[in-house]
Amino acid sequence: MSPVIPLLLVLALGVVGWLVARARARTFRRSDPARRPHSLPGYHAWFVALCAGLPAGLFALVWSGASQGLVMASVLADPAARDLPAFGITRDAILAEARALATGQAEAAFHPLARALVPAFEHALRLYGGVGVTATLVLGFAGGAWAFLRLRPEFTARTQVERIVMGLLLGASLVAILTTFGIVASLLFETFRFFEFVSPLRFLFGTHWAPDPMAAVGPATGEAYGALPLFWGTLYIGAVIAMLVAIPLGLMSAIYLTQYASPALRRWVKPMLEILAGVPTVVYGYFAALTVAPAIRDAAKAIGIASASSESALAAGLVMGIMIIPFVSSMADDSIAAVPQAMRDGSLAMGATRYETIRRVLVPAALPGIVAGVMLAVSRAIGETMIVVMAAGATARLTANPFESMTTVTFQIVAMLTGEGSFDHPATLSAFALGMVLFLVTLALNFIALRVVKRFREAYD
Repeated sequence: MSPVIPLLLVLALGVVGWLVARARARTFRRSDPARRPHSLPGYHAWFVALCAGLPAGLFALVWSGASQGLVMASVLADPAARDLPAFGITRDAILAEARALATGQAEAAFHPLARALVPAFEHALRLYGGVGVTATLVLGFAGGAWAFLRLRPEFTARTQVERIVMGLLLGASLVAILTTFGIVASLLFETFRFFEFVSPLRFLFGTHWAPDPMAAVGPATGEAYGALPLFWGTLYIGAVIAMLVAIPLGLMSAIYLTQYASPALRRWVKPMLEILAGVPTVVYGYFAALTVAPAIRDAAKAIGIASASSESALAAGLVMGIMIIPFVSSMADDSIAAVPQAMRDGSLAMGATRYETIRRVLVPAALPGIVAGVMLAVSRAIGETMIVVMAAGATARLTANPFESMTTVTFQIVAMLTGEGSFDHPATLSAFALGMVLFLVTLALNFIALRVVKRFREAYD
């Protein structure tokens, strides 16, 4: 049974409850014209609709996820499932084929055992689908009936509806917080599992990175998980080379557009500059791999650098810097434009030139926004993956030579989580440890940005 059916039932219950309650509320004025009801009929209608739809809708959403596990447990308990492999990809493929046949999404299966499991899947899907629909209807009717029986002329329906809506808004605002806690909890759990195999000091300060998902776990396992070259490559490409490109170009673009460009030119140039933020990163990766990297390699060899590679940190950093120019430019542009005109006029009235006004008045006053844009750009750069994959290479190398290939944390996270590696192996678990470090670095950058913004905002408010 499609999971959309319970949700349609919830919607139907809400509509019916709304119509019935509205008709009921309209009779209050006719039954006693001298007595004014506390709330309009619309509030009574929404109160019944929400009481009928919310509990049933929440149950339908929870049941749509919980029923999957119940269906699978019922199928595995069937005698036809005794011949299934114990674990592995083959077992999952057979179960997926049987489920697709039972739901009508497929007409044939590659494995004969999948056909034998179809009756078990059909029975389980009918059983738990019926349970879900029945429970959804019961909850909807119960909630709607309870709310309908409370309708009176003196009932504070408007207050109740506003409280329900406030609770919904509060729940929506908590989604981001709960999601963050969930991400951090999952990262911490898997990171602690990884540190059961590898020492944290060896992981953070080791200089040799060569994990092997197929290698046996032993006392020497930790020697292959020194992530310092990955941290260096991430900072060198994303926070050094890319920022050397993005900060000067972005800041100078913002100053020119706000202080020197004509309004007509600004209307054309600013949207064209911000188009860079909408280009897919894979396009930047192609540009870096096919155009920038060969050009840098040829130029380096022309000046005598024989070790120059077609995959280099410089190529990835330059293209990454171009990609994040809009992050710096837009924030700086808005911050400079928001500086009060009185500060500009006062500086010019004191005899300062336009250059001195920009350097000594506008830029310091707009520094909170500029710093926020830079930190946003840094966070975006150190989390970039596609450009690094296509232009920087996969070699974990601890070097300051920008013409050599390097790799970053994000590239290794992708490499460790793709393939057929076991989630109990240190190679796969290392991706979570790398993600935890990247999360902490980004969090630290945000704290630094907030401190800088607060300090200069206090100085110029």
